[in-house]
Amino acid sequence: MLTGRSLVALLSAAVLLVSWYGWSYLRNLDDGIVTTDVIPSSVAEQGAARKPLDGAMDILLVGVDSRTDAQGKPLSDEVLALLNGGVADGTLNTDTMILVHIPQDGTRAVAVSFPRDAYVEIADGFGKHKLNSAMARQKNDTSQRLRDEGVTDDARIEREATQAGRRTLIRTIEGLTGGAVTVDRYAEVNLASFYEVTKAIGGVEVCLNKATSDSDSGADFQAGRQTIAGREALSFVRQRGGLPGGDLDRIVRQQVFIGALARQVLSTGTLTDFGKLDRLVTAVKKSVVLSERWNITEFAEQMQGLVSGNIQFRTIPVGEPTDTWGDGNVLPVDPARVRQFIKGLAGDSSSTSDPSAPSTTPSGPQPSAITVQVVNSSGVVGQGSNVLEMLARKGFQRGQATPGNYLESSVVRHAPGERSSADRVVSALGGNATAAEDDSVPRGQVQVYVGADFSPADESDPASAGGTTTTVTGTVTASDTPTPPITADGVVCVN
Repeated sequence: MLTGRSLVALLSAAVLLVSWYGWSYLRNLDDGIVTTDVIPSSVAEQGAARKPLDGAMDILLVGVDSRTDAQGKPLSDEVLALLNGGVADGTLNTDTMILVHIPQDGTRAVAVSFPRDAYVEIADGFGKHKLNSAMARQKNDTSQRLRDEGVTDDARIEREATQAGRRTLIRTIEGLTGGAVTVDRYAEVNLASFYEVTKAIGGVEVCLNKATSDSDSGADFQAGRQTIAGREALSFVRQRGGLPGGDLDRIVRQQVFIGALARQVLSTGTLTDFGKLDRLVTAVKKSVVLSERWNITEFAEQMQGLVSGNIQFRTIPVGEPTDTWGDGNVLPVDPARVRQFIKGLAGDSSSTSDPSAPSTTPSGPQPSAITVQVVNSSGVVGQGSNVLEMLARKGFQRGQATPGNYLESSVVRHAPGERSSADRVVSALGGNATAAEDDSVPRGQVQVYVGADFSPADESDPASAGGTTTTVTGTVTASDTPTPPITADGVVCVN
């Protein structure tokens, strides 16, 4: 829930370059930030050499429930009181995990949320458990091993065990994407981040569909647009009780809050206010831990084309909540669907050499100028007709739905020179397909081969519009009110 702080601090830092005093603030941030050695040196050095970016960069942003700051100092009594009985129990869980994909031109970013309750295979032999336990499991295991080896220095044990836990979390995320992502950078923030950053910049604007309250998080909000800071900000991103989609709705809360935070930090009022900048840099140093060999000043130089409207938010597809014997209520995850979803976001083909990856910002003909023919190769009766109807509702010209031979993966075939038409269809399908050129396809048409990996999506599924996807069935379980596509440009009302 806390990674919005680091997203804004890291990505929006580029905007400081527009002012003559920006460099001094960035250099100050480089000098005082806490670092951790969790990215292999070869990967980190490759990322550091990108001037300008010659390939995509993937940043893992993690929010932890630690009751200490980045330097290991206890949080203030004021902040701890706001956590409503939050007493450290020795377990370090990661309540928020967001993978930020930045294409090669550095002018946009896609932030993908990984639900804390996602039921996945934990790296390094820990078996299948909730994703948010990956760091804690390795940390506890390493801590015990060091003590068994006779290590008595508590500071060393804490440092090495935490570092090992971070590496396991990174490998788990990479494994879940099936190798589609190699994490280049790592950023971690603690529980107080939202509280401190909103106080530093004077609050952010959010909007709620309905009034809501929750005693566990301390949330008590009215309906409509409102500016929140400090206590309210912390409650806003922590609440999941009283929300129709529980933790999935909380993820949406986090995403709109991060967007609002980016919008505020990137505004002229913040960037020209010495007091706000001082408070923001001080707050970042207190609560952010970055991977080693990450030069923020150089990163900002690469990212100076980024503006708030070019930050999009997504969530990996998950199944209906289900109970397990050892982990309680979890969200099932199909790794094949996650891999396909992640590949669909790498629209610039910068993270792979796959030329069939769809564009994240399709251009070219409007849907009304594209006729779609659908071939059902999924093995699911009626799937082709369902996809055709969905695309027709999105404005595409209706062709025909016909049966076809079984295919594992979905493909959108297009005529030579008409890749942009295929990209529009892939985008409308929520990224659940790849594009391929085929000179047998008539101009002005695309042929959608619906494979076994395809998951239905309709207008109420935000994934099809670039927003948050919550299920593998196409049914929105995170909300009783569909959420519009979430970006950092403008205020979106949510649950």
